[in-house]
Amino acid sequence: MASNGYRNGTGTNKGAIKPPASSNIRSSSFKSRLPPSSNHSPGSALRRTSSASFTTAAGGDGVPGRVRVAVRLRPRNAEESTADADFADCVELQPELKRLKLRKNNWESETYEFDEVLTEFASQKRVYEVVAKPVVESVLDGYNGTVMAYGQTGTGKTFTLGRLGEEDTSARGIMVRSMEEILVNVSRETDSISVSYLQLYMETIQDLLDPANDNISIVEDPRTGDVSLPGATHVEIKDEQSFLELLRLGEAHRIAANTKLNTESSRSHAILMVHVKRSVLGEEVAIPTESDKSSHFVKPPKPLVRKSKLVLVDLAGSERVQKSGSEGHMLEEAKSINLSLSALGKCINALAENSAHVPIRDSKLTRLLRDSFGGTARTSLIVTIGPSPRHRGETASTILFGQRVENMLRIKEEFDYKSLARRLEIQLDKLIAENERQQKAFDDEVERINLEAQNRVSEVERNFTDALEKERLKCQMEYMESVKKLEEKMIENQQKHQHDGFMKDKCNGEGPGFCEDIAVIKKLLEKETHMRKEAEKEVNKLKSQLGQHMDAGAGGDAEILKLQIALEDEVHQKKKLEEEIIILRSQMLQLTFEADQMRRCLARGGSGNAYPGLDSPMSQVRDSLSGHKTPVSALFDQVGVEKILDLLESEDANVRIHAVKVVANLAAEEANQERIVEAGGLTSLLMLLRSYEDETVRRVAAGAIANLAMNEANQELIMVQGGISLLSTTASDAEDPQTLRMVAGAIANLCGNDKLQATLRSEGGIKALLGMVRCRHPDVLSQVARGIANFAKCESRASTNGIRSGRSLLIDEGALPWIVQSANNDAAPIRRHIELALCHLAQHEANAKDMINGGALWELVRITRDCSREDIRSLARRTLNSSLLFRSEMRRLRIEL
Repeated sequence: MASNGYRNGTGTNKGAIKPPASSNIRSSSFKSRLPPSSNHSPGSALRRTSSASFTTAAGGDGVPGRVRVAVRLRPRNAEESTADADFADCVELQPELKRLKLRKNNWESETYEFDEVLTEFASQKRVYEVVAKPVVESVLDGYNGTVMAYGQTGTGKTFTLGRLGEEDTSARGIMVRSMEEILVNVSRETDSISVSYLQLYMETIQDLLDPANDNISIVEDPRTGDVSLPGATHVEIKDEQSFLELLRLGEAHRIAANTKLNTESSRSHAILMVHVKRSVLGEEVAIPTESDKSSHFVKPPKPLVRKSKLVLVDLAGSERVQKSGSEGHMLEEAKSINLSLSALGKCINALAENSAHVPIRDSKLTRLLRDSFGGTARTSLIVTIGPSPRHRGETASTILFGQRVENMLRIKEEFDYKSLARRLEIQLDKLIAENERQQKAFDDEVERINLEAQNRVSEVERNFTDALEKERLKCQMEYMESVKKLEEKMIENQQKHQHDGFMKDKCNGEGPGFCEDIAVIKKLLEKETHMRKEAEKEVNKLKSQLGQHMDAGAGGDAEILKLQIALEDEVHQKKKLEEEIIILRSQMLQLTFEADQMRRCLARGGSGNAYPGLDSPMSQVRDSLSGHKTPVSALFDQVGVEKILDLLESEDANVRIHAVKVVANLAAEEANQERIVEAGGLTSLLMLLRSYEDETVRRVAAGAIANLAMNEANQELIMVQGGISLLSTTASDAEDPQTLRMVAGAIANLCGNDKLQATLRSEGGIKALLGMVRCRHPDVLSQVARGIANFAKCESRASTNGIRSGRSLLIDEGALPWIVQSANNDAAPIRRHIELALCHLAQHEANAKDMINGGALWELVRITRDCSREDIRSLARRTLNSSLLFRSEMRRLRIEL
């Protein structure tokens, strides 16, 4: 196949165009290789043949009837992908061989060859370069040029030719790209470009730029045979934007309809005519003189105007009425379209067979296109086809039409191993459109990345500043706490300084001296008890004397007053003695306990701490005294709970602190709790929590309340007397870890009561529990985790019994992020409570969505695999399997238990 695709004339160089010698004519695959001829005067105007029929150019290889033909395959649309999913395409392209296979069935196919074969991945830019660009270059050199699109309706003719590409520049069609190249290569000062935009509808030529002008006549020059449309609107083009506005206007007026084959099927042939006028100069001519034959002067060149025309034709799609579903007026439109295309096909057949008669007058379409196949015309035809096997008949007809224009014979199917060298062209076609699209969006992407980077830098700087501030505050708080602890230790050391000798004796194993001290204290206690009994006897004696004196008459008023005063003094002294007795008994019991601890340490040779605080749990005292009645219980029986509670209101701070410690130790035993509450001990403890700011009093009082809160009956009393609010306030004010541990333990015990759920939230109990996380002390965090686990368990039980609905109050209070964060805590008690809380929360379907969004699903999956306790692992596995949302999310994430 010759590389020169377009020829001029009918086998000779008659009518060929010789460009001026001074012009720089660009080479093109569409132009003939013209030998120099002296018969043509330099700089003469372009001449056209006067043939009245379609006559094609003949070039250097003498092939008659040759126009350049390309075939383009449209990709499958959504409907075809669904309907033809089980069927292969009816065509197979071999772009490296410029061949196309049309399948008849699974075993037999026919092969055709074209000038270009464009796959479904070919970009608009590549289509323009191989089909239309050589024609546009010829038009700029003074030739007439035509680009036509032919094919079945819905195969992409209008997309190939008329796409504006406003949203995506890579999708611009041949019309827009052709005008871009013409505008780049012409001079705005000396050259001019004008445009006419027409449509051939029902054998009537209508002006798309002026819809009122709907019946334009065709005029033929009897001398040259040129075709013109004097009634059409001509608009001069100055820039690309004005041209795009004309195309939009024309497309708006073009007639289209919805058929079964295409939702926007063109019902007319669209014809865009671009008239180009370029100013050129002819060659200089030497004229000899009469006096001297050898001398001559040079005649200046004449200014010439070179005229050319580019015709872009978007033919309406051929269709079968049975498939398109046309009826009524649309049926008449389809008949008119098919008749005009049939007339065009007859003309092509006549030219391909070198017939003496070409029926160009059978249709206005063939009359308009007569210049496209004769004279100086350079013509290119792009044939569009679809892949669907359902439309194989229409595809075969379209291919045969292109073959008649191509005038190429069907060839036997062969395989060319040279195709291996061009395999990369398929990938190139896919990348061209993407590259052009990315090039347009590159600047916007760079700007977006820069803005995002600036925002991230700002955010990082802000976070860094906040982190520094938090770290500074944290260090400051730790410093203050350390100073406070050092001060407390210093005071404690000063108080114990007087006992140094005593402690040394005990550490050295000097038991007799220690026993002597205990004996002295016992003697003092016995003496005080004896004095108390004597005082009681004296009070009774005075009372009897008072009665006798009252009976004696009014004469003894003075004596009675004196006795009353003495009686009051005795009562005051008695109260003071009782306080001293209680304190001495407590000290004696404490010393007894310490002595016993010291003996045990010395017996096993250890160096453990022999001095636990008075607020330690009673279980330690009970274990240390090996079966004997505990000292605190003995004090409880000997003194009485009422007198101990009275000491809570003592004016002496040391007495008050010692009394609250005794109450706390008593409350640790369940047997004493009922008597303490009945005697008003709970009320007194809440008053201490409300009134006193002493950290020791608040810590021990909170511990006593925590012990009482282990009883369900006491929990409701704590709620009624405002204990939840008091505990919440104490939690927000306190900073000492041990105080926070006691408060957290009290609230955690209350969280285990089903009846207090709403009250705990309304009075700030949940927020206070979560607020104590700020301490970060393991003991405090353990109590917080226990409270959350108790609360989640009660909620799960209420949801299972149908008592409550909706998502968890813990999630409403924002506890879920801390729960998920603490699920992998190194401390085993914290981790165990959090794992239980997650399992209980997950048992209610209303919490599933929030838990999935908060990352709790991954922790539940981890619990099923890594938890050390089998019961918790089983509970987590049952919970995940019973929830529809969790199972759906695990399927999506491909998680298997």
